[in-house]
Amino acid sequence: MNCFEEDVPVPLSPMADYFSSTLINVFVIAVAESEIPIDDSKVQPLLKNKLLPICSRFSSIMVADKNGKKVWKQVDVNLKDHIKIPMFTSTNGTLKLYDQCFDEYMSKIAMEQLREDKPLWELHLFKYPTSKCEGTFIFKLHHALGDGYSFMTTFLSIVQSADNPSVPIKFPSSKSSSSTNAMPKQLSQTASMVFKSAFDFGWSLLKNSLIPDEQTPLRSGHEDVGFRPMSIVNVSLSLDNIKEVKNKLKVSVNDVLVGAIFFGIQLYMKAKNHRSRTAETTALVLLNTRNIRAYISAKEMHATNSKAPWGNRFHFMHVPVPMLSDKKELNPLEFVLDAKKNINRQRNSLAVPLTGVLLRLLNQIKGPQAATNYMYKIMNNASLSISHMVGPEEKVTLVNHPIKGFYFMTVGLSQSMTVTITSYMGYLRVGFGVEEGFIDEYQLKSCFDISLQMILEAAKKLPKM
Repeated sequence: MNCFEEDVPVPLSPMADYFSSTLINVFVIAVAESEIPIDDSKVQPLLKNKLLPICSRFSSIMVADKNGKKVWKQVDVNLKDHIKIPMFTSTNGTLKLYDQCFDEYMSKIAMEQLREDKPLWELHLFKYPTSKCEGTFIFKLHHALGDGYSFMTTFLSIVQSADNPSVPIKFPSSKSSSSTNAMPKQLSQTASMVFKSAFDFGWSLLKNSLIPDEQTPLRSGHEDVGFRPMSIVNVSLSLDNIKEVKNKLKVSVNDVLVGAIFFGIQLYMKAKNHRSRTAETTALVLLNTRNIRAYISAKEMHATNSKAPWGNRFHFMHVPVPMLSDKKELNPLEFVLDAKKNINRQRNSLAVPLTGVLLRLLNQIKGPQAATNYMYKIMNNASLSISHMVGPEEKVTLVNHPIKGFYFMTVGLSQSMTVTITSYMGYLRVGFGVEEGFIDEYQLKSCFDISLQMILEAAKKLPKM
């Protein structure tokens, strides 16, 4: 099922246009860890028979029409151009050596630009064993092709159930009843909520236009940070452990993780610079704006009037990071409760949709460049971004390769730090993408480990409800 009719150029969506400019150029890197060595002979049939038919953007390039506007144009795809297999001089290296090679390779491809005369995606096959797996599939996709929801639907469409390949994989869904785009029915009738929304929107305008976060050990302030080298590390967590805190505090899994991230980065900033514990720090939390949160098939996404259409359907919520007080350090659960309060306030506020309206008006009145400049300020004035994707609940295979682990990372955002959260098969992978040479990724990871452990221990001391 195609996103549009063949051979008919289609304009880029505004968000795709913003994310493919000289100012902002954003990619998503999705990593699937194989339990067995990779057989690359099976990859081309996978791409030809499964990936390309999902959406014709995977076989399209960006070109300018006669008016100078970017459009998608379908082209013939030579799959060999999109498959990259790195080769290293040592063929008998240790797992530690290949771990280092993998980290360096991830940093390398995070910085590389994709050729504009080819469809904007690649599949890298890291055919060396690491301490985590026997081989690694690395998909690199330009954000203009779609967002995390679109890409997760793509992944679910090309994998099979490990237990029974003949049975369609179960599409996971969030148990949260609140749509990320939904607003309370009584919102327009509630004066206090309208007042709060107006305040939040005004604060967002100030943050986006005039008041950037202070420079801290977490924010370098470099204007070209999105084009600087990035280092990537990730942590694997048990979902059951997170649910223990969730159930004790009556919050969501996402609230627990965001609270642990906030506490961890405050511990990191305190270790690097004691004065930074009082600095104003803001996180941009990604918000899916589709009418439903459950995944649907690619065919349903492309249907007319789909509730979950293909593309880039998201906005950012400005969420302040709580400052590290002695009280909060002694009771780190306060970070989780603050995360819940602030995220819920932004989710139920008019500030997010109003920012979307403002971007559309800028695009229509002043042109795409003005809207791109504003989007750049939204990202650049904050200290970090956080995004969360729900992955398969069951074990899957990719062309008969059992997948042991799965995670993603967004690269090219205008911040020194990006955090991604991915669930798969009862585990969570929290990834940290940081400005290389500015943030110590291993110390940051250690601070997150400490923060999570302190939160888990504090939750255990609470009485059962």
